Amino acid sequence: MKKNELVSRIVVNPDIMAGKPIIKGTRLAVEHVLDLLSEGMSIEEIIEEHTQLTKEGVLACISFASSELRGRSPL
Repeated sequence: MKKNELVSRIVVNPDIMAGKPIIKGTRLAVEHVLDLLSEGMSIEEIIEEHTQLTKEGVLACISFASSELRGRSPL
């Protein structure tokens, strides 16, 4: 899956989660998924814990964060 396809899974809506970037169709904030990864959870473990999430959703969070760090908003 291409990076822009992954990032299209991330949305920002001021009425959801106080405008934090979330994975489309969920109430999971990108920062929460990144926190879980930084704590050492594997993608598979995160998906098991959050059954509405897919591998592509986790990868979208990583891709989104990477774009943000480069200073170019992917949205």
